[in-house]
Amino acid sequence: MTDAFICDAIRTPIGRLNGALATVRADDLAAIPVRALVARNPGVDWGAVDDCILGCANQAGEDNRNVARMAVLLAGLPEGVPGSTVNRLCGSGLDAVGSAARAIRSGDAQLMIAGGVESMTRAPYVMGKANGPYDRGQTLQDTTLGWRFVNPAMKAAYGVDTMPQTGETVADEWRVSRADQDAFALQSQQRAAAAQASGRFAVEIVPVSVAQKKGDPIIFDRDEHPRATSLEALAKLKPVVRADGTVTAGNASGLNDGAAAMLVASEAAARMHGLTPRARVIATAAAGVAPRIMGVGPIEAARRVLAIAGLDVAQLDVIELNEAFASQGMATLRDLGIDPADERVNRNGGAIALGHPLGMSGARITMTAVEELYRSGGRYAMAFMCIGVGQGIALLLERV
Repeated sequence: MTDAFICDAIRTPIGRLNGALATVRADDLAAIPVRALVARNPGVDWGAVDDCILGCANQAGEDNRNVARMAVLLAGLPEGVPGSTVNRLCGSGLDAVGSAARAIRSGDAQLMIAGGVESMTRAPYVMGKANGPYDRGQTLQDTTLGWRFVNPAMKAAYGVDTMPQTGETVADEWRVSRADQDAFALQSQQRAAAAQASGRFAVEIVPVSVAQKKGDPIIFDRDEHPRATSLEALAKLKPVVRADGTVTAGNASGLNDGAAAMLVASEAAARMHGLTPRARVIATAAAGVAPRIMGVGPIEAARRVLAIAGLDVAQLDVIELNEAFASQGMATLRDLGIDPADERVNRNGGAIALGHPLGMSGARITMTAVEELYRSGGRYAMAFMCIGVGQGIALLLERV
């Protein structure tokens, strides 16, 4: 089979809910990193791109009309370049990268764009159609996060726990204390702050020009979700699920906006278009778990992908785990025999500090894993994450 290589990757800064990217439409947001790839790679024949696959979890608002195809057109690529949007909820961006790599490995494609986008700020309220004439029982549903239009059969069989409720369940069943969760969250914030201060993220980020009603545009070039905190401050936050719970706004990821895109190519395509392969996509794998413990989905996904590659966790040099909640992150790592404080894990902070734009996050942790392999001189990296409704997904990379 043909190897698939990540040759270049870029992302927008991550915005807070109602933050710097609040006025940027999801389709415009998706086009920004695609356009940046074009500018950074003048030797590429962009008409030769076989497909663009972007992850997006919402798709109920301005991202509804196949946002990947919209991004291709808005970025100015030739009309002949197709686009497809994939939805594996939180794992959508990682799934997009895996799908692009599989297409190349199978020989169906040579040059692909992969990534993801999410504007959680601009996720709309939606209203279903009436059940019958003159029905007055219609309600608005918020599409920002979680369940809507719940299937009664699903609720009866599996429950429809909110994401924070699943975090509490994992904390209870895997015995992750509030103190440990807060310490993990502080670690994420401290590592992200150090990375920002050192300029580490500059290589990943394309600045976004945000138009203003009056005056010049604002140039947004720095993730805005990280915040200074302490164990004492985190300990004072109230639990969000139940009074005696452990999940708080401080030890959970945020609601955010952002987009990422990367070039994935075969060796022959890289050579033809003047690209430099940076990391080989070794394998991807997904797994399912009960929806009420969705946070531990990455455990089985990691085991599956490591088994495919014939590797074990000791051989990993870089580990990028999406931090949906500190409870699930710690439970996952401990179950795999990895110390949550291990320097290989989220060296630049994770989603608790940086934020979690659902469709983008998998692509973000992938590009960060590639960059960290180069900075550390390591050989193998794993990017993995939990997924709502009870799934996990993992991807293995090898530096070249």
